[in-house]
Parts: sequence; C-alpha cells; structure tokens
Amino acid sequence: MTEIVLDLQALTRRFGAFTAVDSLSLSVNAGEVFSLLGSNGAGKTTTIKMLTTLLPPSSGEARVAGFSITTQAVDVRRSIGYVPQAVSVDGSLTGYENLLIFAKLYDLPRGQQQARIKEALEFMDLSAESGRLVSQYSGGMVRRLEIAQSTLHRPRVLFLDEPTVGLDPIARDAVWKHLVDLRTNYGTTLFFTTHYLEEAESHCDRIAIMHLGKLDALGTCKELEDSLGGGSHTLDEVFVHYAGSALDSGGTFRDVSAERATAQRLG
Repeated sequence: MTEIVLDLQALTRRFGAFTAVDSLSLSVNAGEVFSLLGSNGAGKTTTIKMLTTLLPPSSGEARVAGFSITTQAVDVRRSIGYVPQAVSVDGSLTGYENLLIFAKLYDLPRGQQQARIKEALEFMDLSAESGRLVSQYSGGMVRRLEIAQSTLHRPRVLFLDEPTVGLDPIARDAVWKHLVDLRTNYGTTLFFTTHYLEEAESHCDRIAIMHLGKLDALGTCKELEDSLGGGSHTLDEVFVHYAGSALDSGGTFRDVSAERATAQRLG
C-alpha cells in the first residue's frame, strides 16, 4: 500500500478579506516528486509556508509525515527540509561553517555532525569549496549548499520554492541532478514550485496547478495534457488553460521584487 506523506484537507489561508489559499485538498505519496504550478499570486508560496509551519492556516488541516501542522508543529519541522526562494545561507561564512550551524540547529548528535557535513558536501560536489566564503560561490553552488544544509537531518520531505530561479541552464541542470539523486538514494519526497515548466515535465511524478488560490488540475503530465482533449497538447497549453492567461496574472509588486532580488543574488 502506498504511504501518503502529505495530506491536505480543505487547507485555507485568508489575509483579511483576501483568500490566498482556498480549501486546498490533495495528497502526496512518499518518495514522490510533486510540483505545484501556478502564476505568481496563485497561492503556491503561501501553501508551502503553511506546510512548513511558518504560517498558520485560517481553516482546514494538513498532515506532514503523519504530523499535524496545527498541533504537532515541532514534529513537522523535524521531518522536513525547506529551501525558500530567497537566499538562506550566510555569505560571510564558509560553506562548512553554514553546515555546522545547521547541524547544531537540527540538534544532530555531536558525534554525527562531522560525518553528516562531510557526506552532504561530497553529495553536493562542494567538498573542494567548503573552506571558501559563500559570498564567493556561484549561484548554482549557493543553491546546492542550501539543499545540503536542509537535508543534513535526512528529512522525509524536502520543500523547495522556486529552487532554480535566477540560475543559468547549466546550473539548473546541476541542481536537478542532485535533487533526483536525493530521491533515488534516500527516498526523499520532493515538493516544489517552479515557473520552468520543462522542470516539472522532466522530473515530476504528478503536477498540481493552482489558480487564484484554488486547485484547478491534478495529475501526471500525460493526464493533464489528455484532459484538454482533441489531440495532442503541451504542458504549456495545459498551464495556460488552467492557470489563466490574463496579462495581469504576474503577481504583486512584492512578488516581482522578491523574485528579481533572488535572481540578482544568485546570478
């Protein structure tokens, strides 16, 4: 029987009169690579913030690795890793020092810390760069370091919000190679958002598309393409159909500013 590692039931988040996530229900299987797509402002980041316990839901519930995000937040945090869109490493420290801080934050036993750090650096091809200041890293190296630090405690689920934003195609491919290896070697469930549809098409087991806070479509890439009927279709056409094609669907000023700032820091 397939194990469900994420279970969302009518998950909702309101900001005053505005509903950012509207009664979202879906489940994700253990070891699955799952993508949440949608235009800026669709509710993707808000959903991830609720699932990582950074933002309480207004109503509804979700269980992550069997734990409630509302009543068992500490257990949820112990079971997950999170790579936000914004840069989350300290450029004034070396790669090794960033990982050592996270090893302590994750409360890894002192006797295991060095071995885990060494393993993470080797896994992400950063061993030779571990003594350099992170401010000297390329964008792709920064992202790989963030993935390394978020998986030191071997989480059941790794949440990634736009993990390759601002990276060139070579760096994006390198990041995805390591993410796929995480799933293959450790059985890590990957739950990510992206605006690069080819990433979802190449790597996902299933895709969910949100529009204006609601779940509009869910299935494998082929199932979504077939849902349009009338011959063959591309994922781009599926996205436009379900996520909307309005010219003002690009999110708020804050959304755009945050995305461009992240791209500039990683570029």
